[in-house]
Amino acid sequence: MSAPASAAKKKVAASVAESGTSSASAKTTPKPKSAPAPTKKPAPAPVEEDDDDSVSSVSVSDDEEAKVADEDKGLEDPNVVTKYKTAADIANRALRSVLAACTDGASVLHLCMLGDRDIEEQCAKVYKTNDIKKGIAFPTTVSPNPYICHLSPLSTDAESRLTLSTGDVVRVELGAHVDGYPALVGHTIVVGASKEKPVDGRIADAMTAAHFASEAALRCLKPGFANFDVTDHVQKIAEDFGCKPVEGMLSHSLSRHVIDGDKSIILAPTDAQRKDHESCQFEDGESWTVDVLISTGDGKAKQSEARTTVFKRVRDTTYHLRMKTSRETLTDTKKFAGMAFSLRAFDDERKARMGIVECQNHNLVMPYPVLQEKEGETVAHFMFTVLLMPTGPQKITGLPFEADVYRSEKAVKDEKAKEILRTGLRKSTAPKKSKKKSKTGGSSANGQNDEADA
Repeated sequence: MSAPASAAKKKVAASVAESGTSSASAKTTPKPKSAPAPTKKPAPAPVEEDDDDSVSSVSVSDDEEAKVADEDKGLEDPNVVTKYKTAADIANRALRSVLAACTDGASVLHLCMLGDRDIEEQCAKVYKTNDIKKGIAFPTTVSPNPYICHLSPLSTDAESRLTLSTGDVVRVELGAHVDGYPALVGHTIVVGASKEKPVDGRIADAMTAAHFASEAALRCLKPGFANFDVTDHVQKIAEDFGCKPVEGMLSHSLSRHVIDGDKSIILAPTDAQRKDHESCQFEDGESWTVDVLISTGDGKAKQSEARTTVFKRVRDTTYHLRMKTSRETLTDTKKFAGMAFSLRAFDDERKARMGIVECQNHNLVMPYPVLQEKEGETVAHFMFTVLLMPTGPQKITGLPFEADVYRSEKAVKDEKAKEILRTGLRKSTAPKKSKKKSKTGGSSANGQNDEADA
């Protein structure tokens, strides 16, 4: 969610670099420990009505959501796993629909609306007899160059007139949830590329590097590995392809109603960020969304001038809002069940656009700003959701990489990265048998392991 996320992705929404730009879907750069932490529950400001309406000020402490989260049994419950996988199937299907529509002349706005509509329609077909909430966990964003992530324009925005052209590099992110269990996914394509019209050069380098970095990250998501193992493997693989990970982007652990959990993986941290970022071990029973963003440039994303339209409620935060419009907007966010949302999802888009400002100013919602890379550079972005099961990591979202479409002349050279790429995903439960050792193992440094693809 770039972070999301993702950070943005995913791509959430803290500083990417010293310039103070923000990052992606489930992707946030933590503040240095020396800086004062923001107050989660600031003292209420004087309530000044903007009209004579008697609507009371709104508290955003989500006690109901917290109660539901306490009842979460985790992945040991087969029903929970089924809900994650159902959400994943919906997200994967919606992603395929959007990617298939990414053709020459396609409208970015219409593609975003297509993805959201597809998720809602599919969600309506599952768990119909149960009183279970389901829907969008992360709204569809479609980001052609130079945008990296989170572009999901309103009909009144200038970006709503953007259309795709053959040769554009386009990043798509979206997510679905069933009963609060989220599954997010992101993919990058080149419009018009195919086996008959393959892509080479720097774009192919970034795409191939992002693929292998994703495969390495996936193989680290099990007990015995730590978040900085992922950081280091992604860094080394990107360098082998003459590329750089996008600085400060985060991947997050997931749980019910939470797409940005306490555990995280940081990409390309500065020395200060690396020192400040908390190390963590991966454990069975966890759920993760992994964001991998690889740039042909310097990897220093900056915030675009495009309007931020994607937000998420901040948990356990209260403030007495002054404006009626702001209070109504905040109240309406409850229907999103703690997930990210687009301002397009409100009944009155204009009022939501106005009301969200005060909510953001008082840290009641977290923005997912539109990020961009320098002109002439590109970013390959792959995002996938993983369940850490006792049998090994299960990748439940994400599409196969088309190695015959993106033809890089470079390959993974780092020995540690090659070693991790050769490991399998499944933990062996049978007694080990003596057999001749394979030269390449489960995956090669210039090929693809289909086992990893959902």
